[in-house]
Amino acid sequence: MPTNYPQTLTTAELASAANREPTNGEDIRQRETPNPPRMDSANGPLLPENFTQECRSRWDTIQAGFVDEPRTAVQRADEMVADGIKKLAETFAAERNKLEQQWDRGDNVNTEDLRLALQKYRSFFNRLLNV
Repeated sequence: MPTNYPQTLTTAELASAANREPTNGEDIRQRETPNPPRMDSANGPLLPENFTQECRSRWDTIQAGFVDEPRTAVQRADEMVADGIKKLAETFAAERNKLEQQWDRGDNVNTEDLRLALQKYRSFFNRLLNV
């Protein structure tokens, strides 16, 4: 039986959606990152070191606050996960954008660049599905 997937969504669209203006009173935490870091290695870190350090610090605060305010702790944990997903989308979107700019200029993107990009996607999926 075929699986029905939702409409195709690119990382650029995901990152853009995360940066949209809040509507109907929703609270969207925006952490602007005009130049997300490159993932130079398929097995390198998925997020920049300063972001991971900030997340660890935030997590310690969230976890410590659970005893006094469990609901708030869960809400903050969710926000932190959303920030991480947004940051990942921005990083992948920046990599894809770089390749697309080369295509738009009429430059030939060599197979090696495409192979490295695909390795990064594979590494991400392997990490995501094995954790």
